[in-house]
Amino acid sequence: MTYSVRELAQGVLKRDRRSVARLMTAIENGDPDSRAAVSELYSHTGCAYTVGVTGPPGSGKSTLIGQLAKQYRRQGKKVGVIAVDPSSPFSGGAFLGDRIRMQELSADEGVFVRSMATRGNLGGLAKDTADFVSVLDAFGCDIIFVETVGAGQSEVDVVKLADTIVLVMAPGLGDDIQAIKAGIMEIGDIMVVNKADRENAERTVLEITEALELETEQKEWSPPVVRTIATSSEGADKLVERLEEHRSYLKKAGMTHRRIKGETQLLEALKAKLAETVIADLRSDPDYEGMIEKIASRRLNPYEAATELVGKIVGKKWT
Repeated sequence: MTYSVRELAQGVLKRDRRSVARLMTAIENGDPDSRAAVSELYSHTGCAYTVGVTGPPGSGKSTLIGQLAKQYRRQGKKVGVIAVDPSSPFSGGAFLGDRIRMQELSADEGVFVRSMATRGNLGGLAKDTADFVSVLDAFGCDIIFVETVGAGQSEVDVVKLADTIVLVMAPGLGDDIQAIKAGIMEIGDIMVVNKADRENAERTVLEITEALELETEQKEWSPPVVRTIATSSEGADKLVERLEEHRSYLKKAGMTHRRIKGETQLLEALKAKLAETVIADLRSDPDYEGMIEKIASRRLNPYEAATELVGKIVGKKWT
């Protein structure tokens, strides 16, 4: 039996797991009706607590999320996990490494795990990650973990999506100095030193603590540093406590936090829509193909061509 995307949206609201999986596939495949389905679900979202988990490869993000999911399940919470994996250069699909590491969660009906491919998207997330979060929120998940692809310091897009950012690091990865640089360090609400049984773990904790103390801007929330050993679940309970503390802090912020998040989501949607509209307009311009030929033969600079084409669209020249 085949289902329309709209019917799948209704299935999500009825807590049907298959509808969730099928709707996510439709979204990822660019089904033209999927946008309307996500819009239909939007009024049923806003209840889930979204936690972004980022950090360098090899820090143990997937294993840690698995332990956190178990902690929340013991509290009777419904958990969603979106694991953003690198894309295959051949098929464009996810490598599914993160999902394999969380395999033991798949037997629990109270946990929904989904991998998705970046498909060339930068920033650590996939293009449709926000829509996946909306689907899991409407599905009734109490907490949603979003794991970034794990590529390095440029993975800051998750801050636009999640309520709380957990930055996971581990000693001995060669990332000690990199981790305390600006960029990814600045987005963490909770700092985790995983694999804390390794040599130099205390040095890593000290470096992160000192880097946080160098922050001159006064903030109401000071990021705590939590030690964990994800393979044995050690420290997972403490991390859940810190997560709930930050969640309480956000609740006190009330509409301020929601307005910031809402504006970010609006701007991201505007950028995507404008880019889609502008590109479609450009390709219909009679000069477009000729400009490509000129750029290919080095007779025209791409920046000059872009300025000319954009000037046509907005009715004036941009400088």
